[in-house]
Amino acid sequence: MAGTIRRGFIAGGTWCLDRNRRIDAWPREDSVGIAWGLEERGGGPACNLAIDIKRLDPAIPVETIGLVGNDEAGRKLVAEAERAGLDHRQMHVSDQATTHTTEAFISQASGLRTHISQIGVSALLSPDHFDFSGTTARFLHLGLPGIHPTMDAPWGDNANGWVTVLKAARAAHLETNLELCTVTPERLRGLILPCLPHLDTLIVNDKEIGALAEMETTRDGRTDVDACAAASAVMLHQGAMRLIAIHFPEGAITVTRSGEKIFVPSFKIPRNAIVGPNGAGDAFAAGFMYGLHEDWAVKDCLWLGHAAAACSLRSAGTTDGVVEWKQCLETARQWGSH
Repeated sequence: MAGTIRRGFIAGGTWCLDRNRRIDAWPREDSVGIAWGLEERGGGPACNLAIDIKRLDPAIPVETIGLVGNDEAGRKLVAEAERAGLDHRQMHVSDQATTHTTEAFISQASGLRTHISQIGVSALLSPDHFDFSGTTARFLHLGLPGIHPTMDAPWGDNANGWVTVLKAARAAHLETNLELCTVTPERLRGLILPCLPHLDTLIVNDKEIGALAEMETTRDGRTDVDACAAASAVMLHQGAMRLIAIHFPEGAITVTRSGEKIFVPSFKIPRNAIVGPNGAGDAFAAGFMYGLHEDWAVKDCLWLGHAAAACSLRSAGTTDGVVEWKQCLETARQWGSH
C-alpha cells in the first residue's frame, strides 16, 4: 500500500505454548532435579513481541502471523492473542500436527534457562501462511530461523523460506527485522546470511553477532563491546540494514550504517526482583522497535529496550512483567543504571 501512512507491527513466525517451571538446579544426566510452579503461557517471537508491544502501548495496532494445532494448546494460544488485543486473523490452525510446546526451566542456582521443545506444527509453517497484501503496518518482526524445517529449507529460487517472506514484506513496504535462535554458529550463518540483504534492522545478542561475523565477542565471561561493534560493522557491509542493535547483560550498543556507535548501559534490577529471563530478549526488541516506530533518537530506543527487558525479568512468563512504556521507564530508572 504505497502512499499509505503506515503504523503498527506484524509479529510473524513461532507461536508455542511455554510450560514455565522453576527448578532448583539443572541436574546431570541420570539424576533428579526438583521443579515447581508450572505456568503455561504463549511463547515465540510472533507471540512475545506482539504482546509486549501491546503492553507498552495498548493503542498501537499489532497483527500476528503463525501456525498452531487444532488442540487444547492451540486454543489456549488463540485465547491469549485475543486477550492481548492482537489482530490474529492470520494465526492459522492446522489439523496436521500438534501445537508447538516448550518445557522452559529456570534454574534457581544459575539463573539460566533451558528449553526443550516439541515443534509440532512449527515444522509446517511456510511462506504460504504470510499475507501482507492488506496490511498498513510499518514493521515486520520475524523469527525463528532454525526450528521451522519448511521455512529453513530452500523455497522456490530463494535460499530459504525466511528470505521469501522478507522479500514479500519489503515489496509490501514493510520495514523488516529478524529474530535469531540459539543454534550452532555454522547453521546460524547458513540461515541468516542470505536474509541480510532483505533486512532494515537486526537486533541480536553479543553471542549471536559474534557467531554471524565469526568473531570472538565475549572474553572471560564478559562482553567485549568494541568487538561487538566491529562485528556489527562487518555484518552491515553484508546486508541492507540501516542499523544493528546488540544487547547483553551490562548494556547495549547500536551501530548504524554511517558508522555511528551508541552505547547505553543496562538497569540494575535488584536480584530479589528477578524471577526468570524468559522473554527478556523479546522485551528488549519490543522496547527498541517501539522507539524506532515512534521515531525516537536511537539512545532513547535503547533506554526503553533496557527498561522493558528489566521489567520482563519480574515474571516467569515471557510477557507478564512488561507494562506501559512510561511505567517501564519510571520503574527501571528507580533501580538506576550500571
